[in-house]
Amino acid sequence: MGTSRLRVLDAHTQRRGPQNGGARPWPQLISRPGLDRWHQRFRRGSHHGPPRTAATAMSGISVDSAELFRAEITTRIPFKYGIVTMVNVPHVFVRLTVRTEAGSHAGIAADHLPPKWFVKDPARAIADEIDDMMCVITHAATAARALSAPTVFQFWHELHETQAQWAEAKGFPPLLAHFGTSLVERALIDAFARVHRTTFAHLLRGDALGLRLGDIHPELAAARPTDLLPKEPAVRVRCRHTIGLADPLREAEVAAQQMPGDSLPYSLEANIRQYGLRHFKIKIDGGSPDATIDRLNTVAAVLSEQVSGDLAVSLDGNESFGSAEAFREFWSHATGHAPIGWLFRHLLFVEQPLSRSVALDASRAAFNVWAERPPIIIDESDAEPSDLRHALELGYAGTSHKNCKGIFKGLAHACLIAQRKRQQAGATLIMSGEDLCNIGPVALLQDLAVQALLGVASVERNGHHYFAGLSMWPEEIQRAVLLQHPDLYTMSEQGWPRLVVKDGWLSTRSVVAAPFGVGPELRLEALPCEHTML
Repeated sequence: MGTSRLRVLDAHTQRRGPQNGGARPWPQLISRPGLDRWHQRFRRGSHHGPPRTAATAMSGISVDSAELFRAEITTRIPFKYGIVTMVNVPHVFVRLTVRTEAGSHAGIAADHLPPKWFVKDPARAIADEIDDMMCVITHAATAARALSAPTVFQFWHELHETQAQWAEAKGFPPLLAHFGTSLVERALIDAFARVHRTTFAHLLRGDALGLRLGDIHPELAAARPTDLLPKEPAVRVRCRHTIGLADPLREAEVAAQQMPGDSLPYSLEANIRQYGLRHFKIKIDGGSPDATIDRLNTVAAVLSEQVSGDLAVSLDGNESFGSAEAFREFWSHATGHAPIGWLFRHLLFVEQPLSRSVALDASRAAFNVWAERPPIIIDESDAEPSDLRHALELGYAGTSHKNCKGIFKGLAHACLIAQRKRQQAGATLIMSGEDLCNIGPVALLQDLAVQALLGVASVERNGHHYFAGLSMWPEEIQRAVLLQHPDLYTMSEQGWPRLVVKDGWLSTRSVVAAPFGVGPELRLEALPCEHTML
């Protein structure tokens, strides 16, 4: 099967919407000298007092306006994932003005529109897939304007049902349909946190979001998120570096003309040296098992030479195996191959080896009959709330969290896995944190805020590798993010903010101290975007 290559779309004429007049900037949450002091205040729970509870927060939440901002951005190096290679991609911001009893405020969310992930159809044109993603986002944002609910969770629940019914009639699969739902959900949470001048973690702990776990997983009807999630968000996470299918592994493989010239590392060797990496996600291709084994030979050699101590790896099958038997055959061959056998002693899990068309089919994905199987989780197959429960029945070890699959669903999944761990002593059950090439100024920060709250220790991050920091955004936005997130970004040699990965760690201090990941109120009108009022 050949791979598609994502090309630049036609440039859009910039159109500026109304200025965000009257919107006050979020307080100076994080200053360079004050980061530790602020975090201590946050840990003591003194951030703007206690959050409002679900009972006192308000009697109705509604959306007064919805806007989309779409930019076309370019990778610094190609990113080959599955059956496509990303070179250029649309990046969309959603801004909602949310009205609550306590006041109204704007909230934002953002994400790439990555082809061949939400729907992996090699025959479908990339432009058509992008149109489909814009369609589900537009529908979700428009539908949100017609809804009102007493809590944020109830609003999401009603939107989820509305979007699901519409998508079924239109023929859109759930994973794609609820990409739109998730962007509205994220913007709604951001606005609600800003209205109440508190953080996502405080809202959840104070039950201000109204999350009812039993509505997603019935066995959790009597549980509260605080019963099952960590008491405090993590202040740092391990950066699990993606080794893409086309990424150069050694410096000697990189021709001078390939180098982006931006001072950021390119090869695997260079990334390990610059960032002190210890955790890795290795892409594998079940359609070319022999070539995959050969590439794993080189990966293992580089890791053996460059990494000392605390090595951990995950494998991503990217749906490239047709059945559990096919993956089992590959696994037997790989683990028995002497040059790489040692690598699997450092395995965290294997992610989505089977195509989503068969991954939850009991006749083709019965991993529970394979006693010596490695921990295997679903990713793309986690499309609907019940899919995790079904996967666990088939012998999968868990699922991944990505914000594009939904915040409340991810929270409920983490709680289900935590409860099952308590009930099944010694069982290997996993909630991982994976990436869809997240970048700032919004998507990466909001995703990290959720991963920190879930307590995911090793989080795949690759947006900083395939994109050049915040260089694609105006200086106004770069400065705002750098000012309030100095633990996460620093100025590059080229004069734009880049991500800070130190000794293999990413700080999450400033993102968990912000309302919902993002500290500053960004003026999206500054972006070189197509702007649409819905």
